[in-house]
Order: sequence, then C-alpha cells, then structure tokens
Amino acid sequence: MADTPSSRRTVLLIHGLWMTPLSWENWIRHLEAKGFNVLAPGWPGVDSRTPQQIREDPKPMANKSIDEICDHYTTIITRLSEPPIIIGHSFGGLFVQILLSRGLGAVGIAICPANPAGVFALPLSTVKATLPVLSNPFDFESTVKITESEFRYCFGNTMSEEESKALYERYAIPSIAHVLWQGAIGGLVHPKGVLHVDFNKDDRAPLILISGSKDHVVPPQTVKKEYKAYQKGSGLVEYKEFEGRSHGIVSQEGWEDVLEYALEFVEKYWPNA
Repeated sequence: MADTPSSRRTVLLIHGLWMTPLSWENWIRHLEAKGFNVLAPGWPGVDSRTPQQIREDPKPMANKSIDEICDHYTTIITRLSEPPIIIGHSFGGLFVQILLSRGLGAVGIAICPANPAGVFALPLSTVKATLPVLSNPFDFESTVKITESEFRYCFGNTMSEEESKALYERYAIPSIAHVLWQGAIGGLVHPKGVLHVDFNKDDRAPLILISGSKDHVVPPQTVKKEYKAYQKGSGLVEYKEFEGRSHGIVSQEGWEDVLEYALEFVEKYWPNA
C-alpha cells in the first residue's frame, strides 16, 4: 500500500451501550480499505467476545463504570505512537468527549453522544428508551437484557420490523446498568466526577457532534445542548444533523454518508494536514 497520509493515521472506534465492536464492522472495512489503521477494542467485560458469547454470559460486564471504561481507552491511546482519530457512538460519543477533555486524540467524532455533566436533557423519548434499565434500581450492579421491541424503539425506529430484527440478532447485548445509572444521575450528584467534560479547554482536539433527526435515545435537542455548552470556550467544535436517522445511525442504511462526512471533518482539521 502506498504511504499516503491516511495510512499513517490510526482510528479508534468506541461502541455504545447495548452494542459490541461488531457494530462497527462496516466502518472498519471501509476505513481499512482507505488505508487507515483501525482499532475497535470492546469495553472492559465486552472485550473481543461475540454478541452470542456475551448474551450467554454477561457477568464479566456487570458493574463496570464509566471511569473504568475511559481509563481503559486512555491506556490504549497513550500506548500509540501518535494521537488517534477517536470516533464514538452513543455512550462511546460521550467517552470521546471525556478523552478529548483529558488532552487525548487528534480529532474527535461523537455520534449521537450521551450528554456530559452540565448538559441537562431528558426528553420523553429518552425516558422511554432507558426505562427498562432505570425502572429497577436493584439492577444497578447487574446487566439488563434489551428485548427485540425495545431495540426497535431505540435503534430501529426508522426501519421495517424485519430490518430491525436482523440488527437486533446480530448486534444487541444486555446493557451495563451501572453505566446507564451513572449517565442518568452522575452529572447531578458529581458535576466534576466521571461525566465531567472541560467545555472551556482551548487546546482540545477538534470535535464534531453528530445527531440523527429520528433518534429516540439521544435526540437532536440533546446534542444541540452539548454543542451549545462548548460555545463557552474557543476550542473548535462543529455540529451536524443527519435527517431521517435513528440511534442505529452507524449500522443502518446510509452509514456511509455519516462516515464520509466524518472523514471530511478529519481531513479539514487533522493537525498535520
């Protein structure tokens, strides 16, 4: 392969809740074909296990926390020879913001990102999407299965029942209740805790926040509030909304458009461009 600029760049993909790195399979193939070095490590407890293996034994994921997961990715990043492009979806998008706030990464792409501390947003669709986990506080240290109908509401609401079922069977795993509970109340209880993002960090890597207009889990109004929070500082942050996309934006039809837009952002703001 020719020694092109992209062949010298590493992309770190971070999946979200209810998913594994397999949800990035199309992105991995596309990025590797373009010459990027692609890393897609799973959260602690998810690791490199298949969705089927995790469904059969979700216990290794139980009680994992946001700070533990972010520390896991911090270790991976600091071992690289150069800062990577960090792309995350859902809670992975929140982790992108936390990692950039730690001074890590060359460019950040946060897709349908869960909200950091200080961004208060709880639309009814988000409440409905998270209710299967948050309705039972006794599940705090366990994992909670997502049903096929719940998956369709969260990820496949723009798809046919058959299309959503296919994605559910291929990708869906139980949720880590601890992570979702931290996301729901962590910013209220500990504003400077695990959900903290330094919105005023002037030397943060360039960041783009991406939303889907039909997202039930993290609707556009939530992502716009995140974008607004960054306007306090002078760091480079952009916002993009994709019409007709659900929370399954990285896997549903049209994922190529999202990836290509992200790569255009990278090419525009890559430090060595």
